[in-house]
Amino acid sequence: MNNEYLKLFVRIAATHNISLAGSELGLSPPVASMHINKLESSLGVKLIHRTTRKVSLTEEGQEFLPHAEEILNAVDSAKAAIGAGSFTPQGTIRVSAPASFGRMHIVPFLKAFTEEHPQLKIDLRQSDSIVDMVEGGFDIAIRNASLNDSTLVARKLAGDKRIICASPEYINKHGEPKTPQELLKHQCINLIGIDSWAFETPDGIQKIKSKGAIRIDNGESIRDACIDGAGLTLCSIWCAYKALQKGELVQVLKDYPIVSDTAIWAVYPSSRLLAPKVRAFIDYFIGCYGQIPYWENK
Repeated sequence: MNNEYLKLFVRIAATHNISLAGSELGLSPPVASMHINKLESSLGVKLIHRTTRKVSLTEEGQEFLPHAEEILNAVDSAKAAIGAGSFTPQGTIRVSAPASFGRMHIVPFLKAFTEEHPQLKIDLRQSDSIVDMVEGGFDIAIRNASLNDSTLVARKLAGDKRIICASPEYINKHGEPKTPQELLKHQCINLIGIDSWAFETPDGIQKIKSKGAIRIDNGESIRDACIDGAGLTLCSIWCAYKALQKGELVQVLKDYPIVSDTAIWAVYPSSRLLAPKVRAFIDYFIGCYGQIPYWENK
């Protein structure tokens, strides 16, 4: 059975579009259709329904899908096994990353990474939404979070220290909070999805439900609003470090560290062995960030 046909079928199942699935694998629409026809002929069953609007799996196609995925995973594991330590990373590696972190801390290293691994191509998709790795066909997802999904394997790329920031302009105009409780008297810029800020205090963990007129769903945008003096905000150092170095932002409440179990993770579907291209990507970026990430070096 032709593995390229199986790869195409799995991508069609995810995208519901033969042309799109084919283009992801470098195939023209006529060639993609021909490959699916050959796969159906070899199996003796119809795998997909074709309409003018979209493609859907037949009942037989739905039953065949997990077996196709299992075959492809087994092939990847076999290739990794015979090439352990010497197999050259090659092909296309599909990576999903948060928009801000990807722009600031992945994109600047891509040129050097591809020069080091000339047989690899990068397909980077940036989104702040949590993607379905299997449906999206991703090899790796970079996540800035605490991890709960036991179906994925995770490697920590770097820590994610978070602090409370304000602009000098805001402090001069409104004063500086000296305790977490005093935040209730201030304008706070909130990242959508984080409802409260938790602090370490002499009396234990204290959670403050921050209040303010501005809520934003992007880390760089809350940082920029904070620089503009719109309020205080909770910000990752990897996002704020340049503004801190320039004096555009200052850290407040230094005596009350933020409680957080988030980090920067590379996650990938669990399998017996790690594909060389995935290993190469993870090892490279761990090396880029260092044991103490460069954005935390003062």
